[in-house]
Amino acid sequence: MAALLLSSQLAYAAEAIPAGESYTKVLFAVGAMLGAGLAMGIGAVGAGLGIGTATNGACQAVGRNPGVQGKIMMTMLIGMAMAESIAIYALVVSLVLLFANPFMRYFLG
Repeated sequence: MAALLLSSQLAYAAEAIPAGESYTKVLFAVGAMLGAGLAMGIGAVGAGLGIGTATNGACQAVGRNPGVQGKIMMTMLIGMAMAESIAIYALVVSLVLLFANPFMRYFLG
């Protein structure tokens, strides 16, 4: 299944390459796209799990002791913001891979 998905990207990208050119640019672009997608996907899953865990803990704590709801909610919101920052970092990494890739000069000259 993975080979089918990868080969379709190479086939469509290969149509844009003039005759006699190398496939290095295509392979590099496909690798950068896959890396960016994985970075964003894993980062979003991590942020979602962190936010869900924080919300679960806060709901259980408020259920046990409703008198300290204000402190618990403030701590939960700070924790959720920290977990969401992971998704923002993943977005930055994926954008760098796509548009300002530092490894481009090593592979493409």
